[in-house]
Amino acid sequence: MLSYPPLSILNLPSNIFCSLNFTKLCIYVNSLDDCLYLLDGHLKQLTTFIVQIKNIHNNLSIIHNTDDLFNLECFSLTCYNLTNAYDNRVIPLFRRMKNLKKLTLYIRLANRSTFVDGTHLHKEILMHMSQLHTFTFYISSIIVYNDSFHLLVDNDIQQTFTNIGYYQTSCTVDYYRASKAICHVFSLPFTFDHLEMITNRFPTIIFHHVTYLQVFEKVQFKYKFFIRIAKAFPLLKYFTISSGLLSLIDFNKYEDDYIQSYSIIQFPHLISLNMMVENPYYIEQFLLNTKTHLPRLMELKLSYSHLKNVTKNFTRDATRHNCANIKQLIFCDECDYLTHFLHYFPVLNTVSYIKTIR
Repeated sequence: MLSYPPLSILNLPSNIFCSLNFTKLCIYVNSLDDCLYLLDGHLKQLTTFIVQIKNIHNNLSIIHNTDDLFNLECFSLTCYNLTNAYDNRVIPLFRRMKNLKKLTLYIRLANRSTFVDGTHLHKEILMHMSQLHTFTFYISSIIVYNDSFHLLVDNDIQQTFTNIGYYQTSCTVDYYRASKAICHVFSLPFTFDHLEMITNRFPTIIFHHVTYLQVFEKVQFKYKFFIRIAKAFPLLKYFTISSGLLSLIDFNKYEDDYIQSYSIIQFPHLISLNMMVENPYYIEQFLLNTKTHLPRLMELKLSYSHLKNVTKNFTRDATRHNCANIKQLIFCDECDYLTHFLHYFPVLNTVSYIKTIR
């Protein structure tokens, strides 16, 4: 994860980003307009452009140069935030790259009427890049559907890639809420470090590069799910559990629910854990040292009241070990600062409160 803020260069003097000698640029910018500004003729000799964009808005008020980018041979675009401007703004940008040889794309799409599949990619991107030989991608698309929608499954999407000769791909379709569905399509091997909106349905492959993962609970995650996560994401550093469910578990039965024959789940690299969900079951699962081992956990985001209950008012030895290295606590509810609370986190240096967190 980038530790520095994105650049906003759209309104800077034109001579700041102007060069006839630049052939490669790697940059993190605030918006797609910043990216388009750089491609407005300021860097005419650019052959490799690697850009991460914070937000891609559907803003058509700014007029940019639309000349073809004949010298560009390698282009990488990454945007982690959801966008609804893919068709109107990103596709036209790709159409300017007629001589592109290598394309990398990570993008998350919202409010579409159809999923992005192999047929779409061939028609809208690939057939317009005759020299392209490497296409590395991850694309998720969220649609809102009604009763007339023909429900698609993984194999339906996979077949569209087979039809265009793309065999090293993986596809997952998930109907995760009433009238909402998400489709993940990506090239193999998976080379990106970010993955979001994964449910209990994800491919049985190893995501060797993923360090940030967000899972969405459509059914309650159990022990076997977290075992799968630990094995599938061996370098995981940032883990977020999101949920649309209410807690249905009796908290007093947590310890009875634990099966002693289960092995302890190992997350050797995890440094940040976000469990701002209604269900305190997950806090028990991750903080109890007979269930999970978190030797590097430094940041914890959760409900103070849930934490207080799970740790038995900060006196429970079984949860003390996984809290030993926590330096930052972020709560979604009010907390009281008691002496035993501070003693429970010996290296704690920051406690903060926020209403919501993504």
